[in-house]
Amino acid sequence: MLYVQVYTGGFQPPDRRTHERLRREKIPLETPIVTTETTRSPFFGTMQKIPGGLMLVPLILGSLLGTFAPDALAIGGFTTALFKNSALPLIALLIFATGTHVNARTGGPILATAGTILLMKTLVPATLIIILGSYVGLDGVLGVSILALLAAFDNSNGGLWLAYTGQYGDARDRGAYVASAVNDGPFFSLLFLGASGLADIPMIALVAALVPFLLGVVVGNLDPKWRDVLKPVPNIVIPFFAFALGTGINLGAVVNGGISGLILGLIISPITGGLVYLGYRLILRRGGKSGLGFAAGTTAGNAIATPAVVAAADPNFQQYVSTATAQVAACVLISSILAPLLASFFLKRAGELKSEDAADAGPGGNYREARGEAL
Repeated sequence: MLYVQVYTGGFQPPDRRTHERLRREKIPLETPIVTTETTRSPFFGTMQKIPGGLMLVPLILGSLLGTFAPDALAIGGFTTALFKNSALPLIALLIFATGTHVNARTGGPILATAGTILLMKTLVPATLIIILGSYVGLDGVLGVSILALLAAFDNSNGGLWLAYTGQYGDARDRGAYVASAVNDGPFFSLLFLGASGLADIPMIALVAALVPFLLGVVVGNLDPKWRDVLKPVPNIVIPFFAFALGTGINLGAVVNGGISGLILGLIISPITGGLVYLGYRLILRRGGKSGLGFAAGTTAGNAIATPAVVAAADPNFQQYVSTATAQVAACVLISSILAPLLASFFLKRAGELKSEDAADAGPGGNYREARGEAL
């Protein structure tokens, strides 16, 4: 007798011989079989052991390639499409898959979670920065302008949030990505600075970011089977879109940000992540899961372009653009590493650093063992 590992997350039709053995052992025929082959290079397993590693490791690899061999993936065809230009469509697919898991029962909690993240990650920090600017001026403090502070603090990396909460959160947390859809880009920087370009805010971009999610909600409620079909999507797309995002990060720009950019990157995660942590604990009452809030303490990749956009709307900020851009680039990379580490530390301290799917499936997680004969 051998032990056969059975995975309950998908379907693989058994052959005739296997069909008979499963019937004798009273194992449901729709249950797929996963081979127990030993991998020679457990790369995927290693990534999963690193907090946020499913996104973090490919992101760093992509940034190394984007820095030292930026043209290596510019050969066109499928290579460029998958490894360099795939970030947006793959994130859109992940957002669509997330939407299919939203229903009337989960909609309220998702909006509450997204509202809390938007309040604590964007509105509170931006307000404090504007108050600081009213005292110290646009030059800011310690070589960091008010423009750089806003561009780095008032947004969040939605891709990392989806990757991390996909592993340790639940539907409320994953659906709250809409907070990132709202705060991603220069919208709040322009709003809080009161720039002249405020009237030209591209609201259609916000609508475009929400369409995949809303379509997912509709499809998932019309046919719940789509939720099962799309359940493996996160593990499939996250490493690929993370690598593609990484190729757009030049480590040279991070170095150019200097000590000020390094310090700025180091304080974003504990400050803004800490605020979201407090929101999770005091507003949402999530208890031990409040550590997830630190995963929101990031700077979005799109924020690198925010200084230039703000300066285009108000030329008074033009003198700060080059330095602020380098500092924000440092924040993007440093916060993407530090935020999941902080989140994992607080979750582990609370005894909550475990996969939500595994917890739902019971002690054996998504996997269970079924006794049977050799196949």
